[in-house]
Amino acid sequence: MNLVRALGSVGGLTLASRILGLVRDSLFARFVGASFASDAFLIAFRLPNMFRALFAEGAFSAAFIPMFNKKVSEEGGSLAAGLSFARDALSVLLPILIVMTIVMEIFAWPITWVLSFGFRDVTPEQFNFAVMLSRITLPYLLLISLVSLLGGILNSMQKFWVNAAAPILLNLTLIAALLCFHTADPLATARNQAIAVTVSGVLQLLWLWLACLRNGVNLRPRLPRLTPEVKQLLSLIGPAAAGAGAVQINLVISTALAASLLADGSVTHIYFADRLTQLPLGLVGIALGTVLLPTIARQLGAGQEEQAMMTQNRGVELALFFTLPATVALVVCGVPIVAALFQHGVFTRDDTIATSQALAVFSLGLPAYILIKVLTPGYYARADTTTPVRYATIAIAINLVLNLALIGPLKHMGPPLATAIASLVNLALLYRTLVKREHFLPDAQLRKRCWRLGLAALAMGGVMFFLNDRFAPYTLGTGVTRWLAMIVLVGLGGLVYAIACLVLRAYLPSDLLAVLRRRRTDPVDPTPKAP
Repeated sequence: MNLVRALGSVGGLTLASRILGLVRDSLFARFVGASFASDAFLIAFRLPNMFRALFAEGAFSAAFIPMFNKKVSEEGGSLAAGLSFARDALSVLLPILIVMTIVMEIFAWPITWVLSFGFRDVTPEQFNFAVMLSRITLPYLLLISLVSLLGGILNSMQKFWVNAAAPILLNLTLIAALLCFHTADPLATARNQAIAVTVSGVLQLLWLWLACLRNGVNLRPRLPRLTPEVKQLLSLIGPAAAGAGAVQINLVISTALAASLLADGSVTHIYFADRLTQLPLGLVGIALGTVLLPTIARQLGAGQEEQAMMTQNRGVELALFFTLPATVALVVCGVPIVAALFQHGVFTRDDTIATSQALAVFSLGLPAYILIKVLTPGYYARADTTTPVRYATIAIAINLVLNLALIGPLKHMGPPLATAIASLVNLALLYRTLVKREHFLPDAQLRKRCWRLGLAALAMGGVMFFLNDRFAPYTLGTGVTRWLAMIVLVGLGGLVYAIACLVLRAYLPSDLLAVLRRRRTDPVDPTPKAP
């Protein structure tokens, strides 16, 4: 399997999903704005969204894929053994998830309080409304966990695009709800959005189930059996969730503190800033993490240590190539980008300024968010989920302390800054340990390109800073004008970055062509064969 081609498949679909997500958020800003109604929905959506990030994009795949691939390889590439393991996992996880969902529905009131710390200056009726939204969205946890199981199987079969396309259904469903069921009452619109979240979970599960059937995978639950493999899977999921989800857990802490200590709308400002950083994170970080884990696991299983090392070096290289210019662009051009996307309807200029301030601080940690996704497969492919969770716990503790210290003086910029610093610490710990174990050593090509890519991104930032004032008036025009202005501004930045890369010889067209032409040299066909 070619790394760049697989990344392009996953990244392209993830990019489509993120763009639809921006359309969704733009409509949400227009109809709901930054108010208690938006804060209440985003609190209710935080837990399901965290489960999606942890399980669909992290923990479950990190634990399941290496074990599934191992079972398949032990049978000479036959899918039967892997599917038997998947059935056992489904049969045990399904009742656990059902019971967990019921318990969380019963205790939705305290769960909502923990996620918001009770909000700030709300009436009992307002808080009960937030609890109702939580109850509506909680079934999504069950649905997205099942989606993760089916997606993990398809990823192991190198059907990356099917699983990567599933989040598109979430965004399309929420967009349809906003267009068809918005009202003059922001509370009613927020409630309809909560309903759409759970509906999208049903659609994603149906999509993955049909895709599995088309690929010869028909999982039918049976009586639960705690086989040794299932016990091992369960023991790995928890640590993997904490290890892969430090950023998400940090965001939950930040959101709760913002809801309880800052003015109405602060949760929304932080959320929109986070959503903009999710675009490059989804395109590069999640896509690379999705492709790297099964790739490195297969290479290590075949004894190809050097090949696995090279794969991870090229993963880091690609991550920096895309991430550094995105970081600079979001810091420098935050105001025109936020204005173009969100400043209309009931979303005001003050909301734009507050969101762009949070965005600039969030973006400082963007390279760390993405490189964590690139480095953790180096642990998971070796069945080590303990080390990432230990470092994630340290990062979460740092985030909590910094949140409490910074939220007072920096207001809505405090939580994003705390999250960025905590992620940088997490990245440093992961990198240091991989190097110490000699599981990752930067090669000469990577070392040569790092500083050149950084200089190219800074050159791009200087030009975009100069262009900001010239594009600002157009970002407040009609819908088409504002989107075109933002696209042209970002496109010019990308052109400057490409030219700077050529001048500095940071990344040349011949480099990309060489990677695109490279074929995997594994002696065994990695695609499992149906029985």
